[in-house]
Amino acid sequence: MEPASAEQAAAPGPAARVLVIDDDAARRERAAQILSFLDYEPVPAEPRAWRGRAGEPGSALAAWVGVGEARSLERLVAQLREWDEHLPVYLLGGADGDPLPEGLGREVLGRVAEPLKYPAVTNVLHQAEVYRESQGRRARRRPVELFRSLVGHSRAIQRVRRLIEQVAETEATVLILGETGTGKEVVARNIHYYSGRREGPFVPVNCGAIPGELLESELFGHEKGAFTGAISARQGRFEMAQGGTLFLDEIGDMPLPMQVKLLRVLQERVFERVGSNRSIEADVRVVAATHRNLEELIREGKFREDLYFRLNVFPIEMPPLRERVEDIPLLINELIARIEHERRGSVRLAPGAVMALCQYPWPGNVRELANLIERLAILHPFGVVDVTDLPEKYRRHLPAGEAPPAPPEVAEALTAAPPAPALQPPRLPREGLDLREHLASMEIALIRQALDEANGVVAHAAKLLKMRRTTLVEKLRKYGLQRPTEATGN
Repeated sequence: MEPASAEQAAAPGPAARVLVIDDDAARRERAAQILSFLDYEPVPAEPRAWRGRAGEPGSALAAWVGVGEARSLERLVAQLREWDEHLPVYLLGGADGDPLPEGLGREVLGRVAEPLKYPAVTNVLHQAEVYRESQGRRARRRPVELFRSLVGHSRAIQRVRRLIEQVAETEATVLILGETGTGKEVVARNIHYYSGRREGPFVPVNCGAIPGELLESELFGHEKGAFTGAISARQGRFEMAQGGTLFLDEIGDMPLPMQVKLLRVLQERVFERVGSNRSIEADVRVVAATHRNLEELIREGKFREDLYFRLNVFPIEMPPLRERVEDIPLLINELIARIEHERRGSVRLAPGAVMALCQYPWPGNVRELANLIERLAILHPFGVVDVTDLPEKYRRHLPAGEAPPAPPEVAEALTAAPPAPALQPPRLPREGLDLREHLASMEIALIRQALDEANGVVAHAAKLLKMRRTTLVEKLRKYGLQRPTEATGN
């Protein structure tokens, strides 16, 4: 049975079931009581009798297990994994911070420590929901259209696609060059997706957004007490990306001392956490990107030449949008389709508006175009945007406010664009829609409205929605909504 999806979880239905399998009857009862208080359905059972109460595979949100004897614990966890390979398993008992038993680190997600405290328990349950949803999405994931995010027929973008095809299956380090907003991270994600590491994590880090004194800890992690404020050990991005791809964005902004340490990792494929002398193997593919001219930075003494040669094994240069104007109509259609798919409305652009946008120089590249389409969808929901409806910035270069004839390469792409629909209220699509997802979107909107009416007080918003406060708190977690701190007492 397939794990419940996010849409299924959002629909009204019975409380989520949590298996509580423990040979300690008192601890089992305490866990069941707090789960019931949080509107979950506990399924308490002894280790020898859990199968008779568990139900069908995929029917439980998570399992909390507590067994005193190590071999019995390993055997129980193995049985649970065999019953439901996507089941989040947690150890019940022990103190917060206790290490997991040796050999179970990959089989369990964490520990439900005693004494059972509300914040820790709700965090564990939220983690289990996220894990379940992510596993369900992975199981249902359909093959995506190759390079769908790299839309266009221009020679420049076709060359980028060919380069990605050539390098994806290798382990070569890739350096992506291009102006801000051209889609360098899109290229990095495509390289990862079509590589042998696609089942591993893709971990991005913006080297220019992290202060230099914190960047080493961010990349390599640190041990407890390594520096002031290091109250616990923490993994770095290299460890998080093990078996996958690490994307170092804005590598040109990395301080020189960190460049030396990064060079060593690329050469020796090992690193150490800050405050530790234990070497960790770096099973990571590195993809870097920058909008800066690294060769010029080398001449200025701001970037190491040896690191540049290590990174520049396979360069890919992203063209600015002004150099591939024939792709603009296709990009507009793609961006509108994305907004519609995410249920954020829709909009259409008249041919004159599209031709006007093809004359604009686009200093912000594709990112600026995406922002404009989203803004137009908000200003003109389900409407048709003409030249006069465009912001003045995008009409400033036009004579008398009218769009000039489109360049030949743009005209061909424009004729392939779908015609703008007549103005009308939204209707049920011919192919139908996912009703549960639509209802979940409505639920999110009503929750936000209730919080606004209640001035952010969760308890008052729950009364407006005729539900328990704890139920609303879990919905806020499920949908990733901001939980007002003044309303929760935390």
